[in-house]
Amino acid sequence: MKTTDATRKLKIAVLFGGRSGEHEVSLLSAKSVLAVLDPAKYEIFQVGITHEGNWLTDENAHDFLEKGDVQSLTPCTILPDPSQPGLYATRSTQHGTMLEKITNLDVVFPVLHGTFGEDGTLQGLLEMADLAYVGAGVTGSSVGMDKGIFKDVMRANGIPTVESSVVLRSEIEKDMASVIRKAEAVAAYPLFVKPANLGSSVGITKCNHRADLGEGLLEAASYDRRVLVERGVNGREIEVSVLGNDEPQASIVGEILPSREFYSYESKYVDGTSGLLIPAPLPVETAEKIRSLAVKAYAAIDCAGMARIDFFLEKTTGMIYLNEINTLPGFTSISMYPKLWEASGLPYAKLVDRLIELALERKAERDRTERRFRRSA
Repeated sequence: MKTTDATRKLKIAVLFGGRSGEHEVSLLSAKSVLAVLDPAKYEIFQVGITHEGNWLTDENAHDFLEKGDVQSLTPCTILPDPSQPGLYATRSTQHGTMLEKITNLDVVFPVLHGTFGEDGTLQGLLEMADLAYVGAGVTGSSVGMDKGIFKDVMRANGIPTVESSVVLRSEIEKDMASVIRKAEAVAAYPLFVKPANLGSSVGITKCNHRADLGEGLLEAASYDRRVLVERGVNGREIEVSVLGNDEPQASIVGEILPSREFYSYESKYVDGTSGLLIPAPLPVETAEKIRSLAVKAYAAIDCAGMARIDFFLEKTTGMIYLNEINTLPGFTSISMYPKLWEASGLPYAKLVDRLIELALERKAERDRTERRFRRSA
């Protein structure tokens, strides 16, 4: 029987690992995604990216990268040339590096958290290559990634966020005392210090006094040149999953019950001790307001595909504050993003299918854009 476009398997490249402090989290997420991609629908190409930024492929690339055994993997790349879309092997010969096409690609599924995956850089490459890809575009990814810029955009759109300030690594290294004074002007202790461009609670410190603050600034600055300082909120941690392109929808609302002082990297990915309440025990009107703010924030940064949006509900005042947006949220078995959609009636495997559909939909919309100036008659 002749294969038609309707019956042909989609060729999907799943990217994981990456040059980021969230490399290990990416491997956990990718393992879950790879487990549910239906081989009857998709031809799957695994692409692992090392801490050093080397792209490597193999049918079991994930397992090899997880073990740190990458010698047998094939170096590969995606070219930023729209006339040659696809995945290429790069082979060293006596005449130099040669490219050998492995496959055309229908969709790239980046399961890359943090820098060089979630921040718009990879999305720029995929845009130039004219490939469909899962998740937000360049603008949504980059604005969503930088916590300082994201908060400025939220304030411009009338969405409440916690008081904060951004300082530079160069300022911290040059004049720590001045940076501490600037940070302490944000609010009274406790303060939270975070790398502006990272997620998964990597590099975050809760600072209860000045000595903590100095250590926290140095820790955050080791992960990024921009550091966010914000007021600590005594609040409930509320999360919403959003799905869609031009007409996004919000899931039901969930709540995190941190097992530590805050929702840390360890409680998210190492011991999994934090509790999840789905749905969150909230008045209907509060839950609906949070869902509405989540969709508004999603649209404000031109997000697409998916995002998990995190809020604080301050215990003393009842104020709702939008904390941050994650445009490539965790996809592990204990991650809130897929759990919220599962509770909303969309199981994990169908959620992954829907994300691939949204990637193709977004690409079709992009293809409608005129790339040549047309002179009027």
